[in-house]
Amino acid sequence: MRTTTAETYSRTAIVLHWLIALLVLGQLALGWWMIDIPKQPVGLRAWWFNIHKSIGMTIGVLVVARVAWRLAHPAPPLPETLPLWQRTGARVSHFGLYACLLIMPVTGYLGSNFTKYPIKYFGYAVPHWGWDAPVLKELMSQIHFATVIVFMLLIALHLSAAFKHLLISRDRVFQRMWCWPGKTTRELPSDAAHAPGV
Repeated sequence: MRTTTAETYSRTAIVLHWLIALLVLGQLALGWWMIDIPKQPVGLRAWWFNIHKSIGMTIGVLVVARVAWRLAHPAPPLPETLPLWQRTGARVSHFGLYACLLIMPVTGYLGSNFTKYPIKYFGYAVPHWGWDAPVLKELMSQIHFATVIVFMLLIALHLSAAFKHLLISRDRVFQRMWCWPGKTTRELPSDAAHAPGV
């Protein structure tokens, strides 16, 4: 028996990943729920929309930090046994997730600037440089909504792949983003792996 260090993402990457994931799940639930808030009285709807915008701006900043960290710290390699189509699919889906995570807060912020209403970040006013432009506001809203739909499909694909690696393949791909760096795993020597009963 020998002990080796499991190849995982860095601690910063893991923290950012799960923090963003939790915020995104809450943001999606809030976004779908607040659509049905009555427009009258205005105060209640405006308050929840500002909370949604505030969380969205926070996610945007965290995603930029996550991308910057990712560019400076390459991801741990995928198992060599993983088929090429799965490697390609992983790269494409991750790119799509990052793109959506950037497009959603940007279009939300731009759309808010093309209205006459102020933008507040958890109660603090954000500079409003735009103007009341219903056409541009509607365009940003449509892009925002379409991106949300694509993003939810990518999340479903991402979760399906994660559970497939965890429960079926058991190839430690899931553990790269789950196990805290520094922990060790015990592995069998290569000659023992083919021994009877192993």
